[in-house]
Amino acid sequence: MIYSPFGGICLLLLLVLVVLVFVVELRILAYAYRKIGIRPRYVFAVLLLSLLGSHVNIPLYRVPVARVVPPHAVSAFGWTYVVPPTVERDVTVVAINVGGALLPVLLSFYLLIRTRMYGRMLVGTVIVAAIVHPMARVVPGVGIALPIFVPPLIAAGVALVLSRRRAPPLAYVAGCMGTLIGADLLNLGEVARLGAPVVSIGGAGTFDGIFLTGIIAGLLA
Repeated sequence: MIYSPFGGICLLLLLVLVVLVFVVELRILAYAYRKIGIRPRYVFAVLLLSLLGSHVNIPLYRVPVARVVPPHAVSAFGWTYVVPPTVERDVTVVAINVGGALLPVLLSFYLLIRTRMYGRMLVGTVIVAAIVHPMARVVPGVGIALPIFVPPLIAAGVALVLSRRRAPPLAYVAGCMGTLIGADLLNLGEVARLGAPVVSIGGAGTFDGIFLTGIIAGLLA
């Protein structure tokens, strides 16, 4: 399933952000990802796949619901999200977002194996998930929304406390995995009452936080 998680002015802001990212701030972003542990030759590919992958959702399973909310714009934490069109009548499709979940999970496992900080990354992920979970907001028709700057700031702080020398990769893994677990996975039980046509793990209101985690957490750390 391919649809944009953004709407209206947010789409315009996203286009402006893309221009800034690839024209003005490319060196800064490349530095951030290098600090995390991504080789320079792959930085551009990771950024591009993250942005393009945010529009791609892979269906996992279906949940019967009493009513599916019709398409409309919903605001949460200052951002506007567009409820996607109905996929199946009286059914919510649970999917995984490529740019906001699948790619970060693969990168997290890569960094986990490369750095071998198994214990610290586990502790960091648990701390971020515990802090993020009560902040996550269930938005009917959309899914789970979260203040976008919370995960990267928390992850950077936790990483600096747990491992000052190797804080960047720790911040990325704790921020991404903690957000996915705390905001999305622990709230999957709320799917039936959301009435959303699609609930995307790592999409909608959590993609922004996960994408920024890779940038802000790396720079701060």
